[in-house]
Amino acid sequence: MRQSAAIENLRAQIAQIEGVATPRDVLPFGVDAIDQVLPGGGLASGALHEVAGSPELADDAAATVFIAGILGRLEGMVVWSLRWRDLFAPALHLAGLHPDRVIFVEAGSDTHVLTAMEECLRHAGLAGVVGELGKIGLTASRRLQLAAEQSNVPAFVLRRACAIDAKGEGSAAMTRWRVRAAPSAPLGIPSLGRPRWALDLERARGGAAHSWIVESTDAQGRIGLPADMVDRPRSAEDRRAA
Repeated sequence: MRQSAAIENLRAQIAQIEGVATPRDVLPFGVDAIDQVLPGGGLASGALHEVAGSPELADDAAATVFIAGILGRLEGMVVWSLRWRDLFAPALHLAGLHPDRVIFVEAGSDTHVLTAMEECLRHAGLAGVVGELGKIGLTASRRLQLAAEQSNVPAFVLRRACAIDAKGEGSAAMTRWRVRAAPSAPLGIPSLGRPRWALDLERARGGAAHSWIVESTDAQGRIGLPADMVDRPRSAEDRRAA
């Protein structure tokens, strides 16, 4: 019994170091196919999350709107730190995040963005902190993860126009997401359907990678699973088409 208890205690310590066992509030997406894959049944608060699109402008915009939709469903002010002024703030309202709730910090460089993020994460009353970065190292991500844990404020690193394969990079982030534009469902009439995204969970600490085709964020910050995708997994052909 003593040996069994010691082993369980050691496992708990390892999980604590890896950030898996620490109790955290979560924000469910409200889509069972996604929430059941995430540890805790949703996106962990008090944690760092990475989101990237691609060098394509449509994918870059999709990644931005994805984060805005998550924060749009939370209460409180949001700090959005960026290198230069190239974000069309009124569009965030279309994803449920009103610009009046956002404090924009024009930092000018990745180094200053990281500094602003870490400082803002010390304030527990914020709904979230976002930083737009080209690259982030392991040490910097650990500092952001620790700051987010201490304040229980979610932190998001938005990898703008990310051309590199971030899968091979070391990071302390709890999750890493890739968001890319996908073809809308044909309506049979000359009109535009609800935009769709190819949503990839590339990494989840304590979970597994997964891919979905989802309907993009609505005005309440919610994404949806298309009716024709509900009862089947995403195929290799779907992934290549995306």
